[in-house]
Amino acid sequence: MAKKKLPVSIQTFATMIEKNHLYVDKTAYIYKMLDEGMYYFLSRPRRFGKTLLVSTLKALLEGRKELFNGLWIDNSDWDWKPHPVVTIDFNGIDATNAATLEKSLMRALDNIAKPYGIGNQPEILTNKFVELIAGLHNKYQEKIVVLVDEYDKPIVTHLGKGEAGLQIARANREVLKKFFGVLKEAEVSANLRFVFITGISKFSKVSIFSDSNNLEDLSMQSAYAELLGYTEDELTHYFKDYIAPLAAAKGQSYEECLANLRTWYNGYRFSENAAKVYNPYTDWRHEVV
Repeated sequence: MAKKKLPVSIQTFATMIEKNHLYVDKTAYIYKMLDEGMYYFLSRPRRFGKTLLVSTLKALLEGRKELFNGLWIDNSDWDWKPHPVVTIDFNGIDATNAATLEKSLMRALDNIAKPYGIGNQPEILTNKFVELIAGLHNKYQEKIVVLVDEYDKPIVTHLGKGEAGLQIARANREVLKKFFGVLKEAEVSANLRFVFITGISKFSKVSIFSDSNNLEDLSMQSAYAELLGYTEDELTHYFKDYIAPLAAAKGQSYEECLANLRTWYNGYRFSENAAKVYNPYTDWRHEVV
């Protein structure tokens, strides 16, 4: 059997599977998360697989069983019930300033509503978000999934850019506070199946992290320390057939090559006693020597 293609710069789960790229199976962790709770936050560094995780959750919660053939969850008792999924990727949201951020979010909600045939007329951002959730629930009579990638980009993009940048970051934070506050409203939360939010940092003054909210932070929980990144066992299991030719090309033994990979890419730990994980992405200028 031909080797699967390496998933270089592939961040969409469906594309990875359909184009025969290698996927390191994390579905046991995903199942645990979905089975045990409903509202989660996860912080990880940039380029650590957050976007791929969001994409995997989307495919799973849309009930796309065919994409998970042979993975751990395919042999579980997962019910594969499809849910409407609202995905908001802040990498594609213009956050030049607060007014632009608000308009860009409104446009994003309209674009989400259109394929579902949901009318979404309100001209106030929070009302538009409420109406989208309500409209999807009324149409499909199923609870809604909300997935948010890089929620903090409208803030962190402006940090370190002097007082003007700081003022924009603060104003953007207030927009996000109102926007995410919608998820705690009784009429919205009653219609939610699952909420998952990622970012590189946790800002305590953004509404989703207030004391009154039940969003569970997985960032430093030992049970999810290996949810993103590759453990050494995963590296040697999934990538052995790729490491061996690399070692030969470098004139190294397999173990020498593995040791160099460990030196370059291993060392991240997301809980005090958790295993170290390899970053799944690195700058192309790094080379195993």
